[in-house]
Amino acid sequence: MTNHLAVERKGRVLVLTMNDPDSRNALGVDMMAQARDALDEGAHNAEVGAIVLTGAGGAFSSGGHLTNLYDHVGRSRSVQRNGIERFHGWIRALRDCPKPVIAAVEGPAAGAGFALALACDLIVAADDARFLTAYVKVGLSSDGGASVSLARALPQQLVTELLLDGGPVTPKRLYDLGVVNRVVASGQALAEAEAWAEKLAEGPQAAMGRLKKLIEMGYGNFATQLARESDLFVESLHHAEADEGISAFFAKRPPKFHG
Repeated sequence: MTNHLAVERKGRVLVLTMNDPDSRNALGVDMMAQARDALDEGAHNAEVGAIVLTGAGGAFSSGGHLTNLYDHVGRSRSVQRNGIERFHGWIRALRDCPKPVIAAVEGPAAGAGFALALACDLIVAADDARFLTAYVKVGLSSDGGASVSLARALPQQLVTELLLDGGPVTPKRLYDLGVVNRVVASGQALAEAEAWAEKLAEGPQAAMGRLKKLIEMGYGNFATQLARESDLFVESLHHAEADEGISAFFAKRPPKFHG
């Protein structure tokens, strides 16, 4: 394991495991860099046919490090955008990877963790997993392409509900809506994802890469929305609502956005 990311080859399947138990696999800078490097290596390795992304310790990811965000409030907007760009570089690597990428979700996939799962090609979730967009609960707007991923999959009213309400939403509901591909018993998400990845890894790799490219082109420009999200995320971070929301999170009290 290096920098909270375990990288393991299982035949033609590359398994990437986020592993930071103290934060329930929050997305730190080192993890992001290691994940981008691993995805790039997997994309160019002919012996890798598919990739699985998962989290250790019964959690997919609790999202971004709010401590880091809070520390960034007093910094320049360009510094803050650079921080978001590290995460968005990981998202672009997922979207650009020519190999199938499957998210195996146990426990929470919250905020940026939900966005990360949505950026994968396919999602296998345990029946007791919890999906939360979460951003609005601390006075922030989305990042990681969550808005465009949800808009591609769902009608406007449902996207609005998920982003404005913040969740949680069950795997069963997301399966019924077509966002989650498969729901399995608790503790079985990784095994199911690996078995599916093994099957896909034996398929025609060049054709699959072209199909992924066609799917991406058919939905419009993902990168443009990432740039918009970055701008509005920084704007949100400088607003008093985010100051109250994040402060309330650390104080373990309900935020008071009015009055």
